[in-house]
Formats: sequence, structure tokens, C-alpha cells
Amino acid sequence: MLEKYILAAKRETPADLVLKNATYLDVFSGKLRKGDIAVVGDKIVGTGEYSGVEEIDCAGLTVLPGFIDGHVHIESSQLSPEEFASLIVPRGTTAIIADPHEIVNVCGMAGCDYIIKASKSVPLDVMLNLPSCVPATPFETSGATLTGKDTEKHIKRDEIFGLGEFMNYPALIGCDREALTKAEAAIAAGKVIDGHAPSVSGYDLNAYLCCGVSTDHECDSGAEIDEKISKGMYLHIRHGSSTHNLGNAAFMTAENFRRFLICTDDRHAADLKEYGHIDDALRRMVKNGADPIRSIICATLNAAECYNLRDRGAIAPNRLADLVAVDNIKDFNAKIVVKSGKLVARDGQALFDTPARYLPANVLNTVHVRTLRPDDFILNIKSDRAKAMTVAEGGIVTGCEVVSVTREGGDVYVKGSDLLKLAVVERHKMTGNIGKGLLKGYGFKGGAMGLTVSHDSHNIILLGDDNAAMAAAANRLREIGGGMVIAQSDGTIHSLALEIAGLMSPRDADGFRKDCRAIIEKAHAMGVKRGYSAFMSLAFLSLAVIPKLKLVDKGLFDVDKFAFTNIEE
Repeated sequence: MLEKYILAAKRETPADLVLKNATYLDVFSGKLRKGDIAVVGDKIVGTGEYSGVEEIDCAGLTVLPGFIDGHVHIESSQLSPEEFASLIVPRGTTAIIADPHEIVNVCGMAGCDYIIKASKSVPLDVMLNLPSCVPATPFETSGATLTGKDTEKHIKRDEIFGLGEFMNYPALIGCDREALTKAEAAIAAGKVIDGHAPSVSGYDLNAYLCCGVSTDHECDSGAEIDEKISKGMYLHIRHGSSTHNLGNAAFMTAENFRRFLICTDDRHAADLKEYGHIDDALRRMVKNGADPIRSIICATLNAAECYNLRDRGAIAPNRLADLVAVDNIKDFNAKIVVKSGKLVARDGQALFDTPARYLPANVLNTVHVRTLRPDDFILNIKSDRAKAMTVAEGGIVTGCEVVSVTREGGDVYVKGSDLLKLAVVERHKMTGNIGKGLLKGYGFKGGAMGLTVSHDSHNIILLGDDNAAMAAAANRLREIGGGMVIAQSDGTIHSLALEIAGLMSPRDADGFRKDCRAIIEKAHAMGVKRGYSAFMSLAFLSLAVIPKLKLVDKGLFDVDKFAFTNIEE
């Protein structure tokens, strides 16, 4: 094959594929150049003037390296890996750094193996990281546990690309032996370690980085960005469905932009279909004033170098022929997508089939709870003052507000107020655990809503102002094998199944998206404020590694103190 590359590069034989008359981005110098791009097999062999067996005229288009998502949980799309690829590849994404943290918390390594096998049938490179925190903390009940010994065993596998975001940063900083074993195993295997360290700074940050961590996607201030870059980290600019920090692009300069990446982290199917993927992040960054060429380099060369993907991220000889031709570098509408030298999408439409879904039995039927009763959701407190969780619209960092509550018949009465009951029901091991709390300001009225997606252990999370409706919602989630549900106080129930681990649907993307939009709109019609992603914002209220107050199946958790707290004030 090497000889074939050489002969085509010298124009002694025709290339297999040539993108003719292209304006293309040279990411090494930051310049737009003109010429043909010649491809043999899955490799670029040259730029200049070439002829090919197949030629695609790219006049009027700008050709870029395929986009790389630096950190994503496929499960958060709520689609199978096959359908996820059908949405993002036509948008120009050709590789992702995927962390199957969500499904592994439910199904263990069976979930990881499912993602690996299901991804093999589509033209998308899925670089799969082994989750580092299963469970995310020792304070909640997950469906599985990955120990240090498990990490030592699995991190060596060829299918495993790196170690997923190490969100239990207190354990690493505190020299917890189990956490250190995981980091040491990744270092010994020569694998990249992703980070997750909101507000960690100073000497604690020094200690965290000594564990081999390379990246972070949780920065929220210029000072934090500056410190982390100064200490050698790569920082993700995130554009998810519930979590956004595109504003961090404002801190990119000519001196530091090579340390920025772009990721989506958690992005729902409806947003992928309607708005896009990395292309949408680029579009918004440029609209907000970011330099377009620097932004593209963040999504291509920077990501490739950060993750040691030396074969891609640029348009140059001997690089993988992952290419996207866009209308311009302002709108980033993908017109042609080439993956490994093959035309795979045109005008936003996939040219590949998503085959029959790979659905092993060990990722199905994962909701294990008894029949719930209205009395299970009684919140009996001894004070007229209680802690309520608050969450800013568009964010996942929660606050804690002390509120006055009305007590009736040994229960907190929330109807007619801006408070809702919040509950997390353990759904993996039939423990019977139900964590209970209060949420202020979400807006929902007249029943209950809930889902089996609740980061990171993915127990059932519910909110409502009606105990009977909360019980009905939980019971419907058990019946359908997981998903999203709204139970109205009049007994009407709306639901959408997520049969794969209670997280994902095996359905086609278009059909699922329409039904998903319908139930989301129902939630907004029942009062959920438009600033919230109705269900996905709810899903983050149990994420016990993001400040400040969170609810898990074992109770109310103060993330700042990393300890449980009483609801009474």
C-alpha cells in the first residue's frame, strides 16, 4: 500500500478520490489555501493538482479536517450508537472521545462492550474511555462498581482508548488508594486520562495534575482557565444540551488558543437533529466573536494532539482522509463529508445505513423497583424551615436556599407554591432507598414527572406536587423498562421508553425525536420554565460531584462538604 501512496502522491497514478477546486484550511499555519486534495484508500496523499478515479467538485466550498468531539457521553443523546452516528456524521464529526460512564454505571462492563460493538457498524471513530468513577461517589447506589483491579484489567484492552473523566477529584487529591490504582493503571498503559475538576486550584490542582490528568471541561471563570492552561491542561469549550460554556471562547487568545478543545459532553437527540453537533458550537462561537480559524483548530488539530491522534486533525499527506466541506466558515453547513476516504454524507444527509440495532439482553430490563405507593413520597420534617435546591436556568450547578414550608398531616404541602417535591428512587438492587428533598423555582404544576436518566448512577428521579402522581410516574417507568414520564393529577400518563439501560432508545432518530419533543413540550405546558431543558435539567439534580446541593437515593448531599446534610434548617 505504501507504494500506491507514493505513486499517487507523485501523480504517476491517479488517486482513488480527489476533492477538486477546494479552498482548504491549513491548520498548521492557520491559512486558507487552494488546490485539490488527493486520497488513496483511507489516507490523504497530497494537495496540489490531481486527478482521481472519483472526483468531487468542491468549488465554492471550504474543506476542513473532520471534527473531533473531545468529550461526549453517547448515552445522553438517548439514541443507540448507530443512530447517534447518523445524526453527527452528516454534520462533519468524524471522531469522538466517548465516555460510556452512564451505561456502565447501570450495566457494568456489559454496557461498555455494548457501545464498542454497536459502534463498529458506522463510519464514526469512537475512541472509548474506560469510566473512572463507577459509582461516581460512594454516597449513592449504582448498578455496578469498577474497582482499581477492574481498571488494571480493562485499561490494557486495545478497544479502550483512555481513562474517562476523573470526577472524584477529592479521592485523587486525598491519595485514596483505590483512586490512585486507577490512575496508575492508565499511566502504566500509556492511556490518556480525562479530568473533571470544577473550581480546583492552587496546590490541590497541582496534586490533581500529578495523577496524569490532561483535560477539564468544567471551567467557569477567566482566572480558572488561565491557571489550568498555565499548568499544561487542555480545556474543553462545551456545547451540550443542559451545560454550555461557549462563553469561555472569549478567553482564547493568539497565545493560548492551542490549549482549547470543543466538546458536547451531554447533547440530546432533538438538539443534534435541529441544531447540530460540533458544527453548531463553531457556528455560535464565531457568531459571538471568536476567530473562525482558531475555533476550527480547536475542533481538529488541538483535539488530535491532545488525545495522541497523530493520524488526523489536519489536511496533509499521510493524514487520515476525514474531511468536511462546508459552505463557509461562518455558518458551517456541511455539504460533503468524507470518512476514511469514503463519501459518507452529502447536504446533511447520511449516505450510510444504520443496520439492525445490536441489542444484547444484558443492557435491557434494568429497572428493578417494587410497586411504589403515594405514602412513599411523604416528606415528614420537624421544622417549618427547610433547605431547598435551586438551579439556574441553563446550568447544572445548584444552590441551597432556606425556605418556609407548610406542613399538613405529617407531610410537606407544596401545591400552590414555587416548591416541588424531589425524589430519587434506587432502581438497580431493590434496596428500597428513596432520597427526598425540595426544589424551588422549576415551575412544574399538577402532577409529577420523572425519568431513569439521573447522573451519574441513573436511579429514578422524580419531581411533583402530588404524591399519588409521583408513585404513578415511578411505576410506569418500571413497566416500560425506563424512560421519561409525566403523570398528571387526573390520572393521565404520558411516557417515552428508553429500553437500553433506561438511558437510550433503539428507535430511529427521527421517530424518537418527534415523540421526545412531544413529551418535553407537555412538561413545559405544565409549567416547566423554558430556560430549563425540561427533563435533562432534572437529570443533573442528582449529580453529586457538581456543587452545591444534590439529592441521591441515600439522601440530601452537600457537595461542598462532600457529606450528607439534613433537610431541616
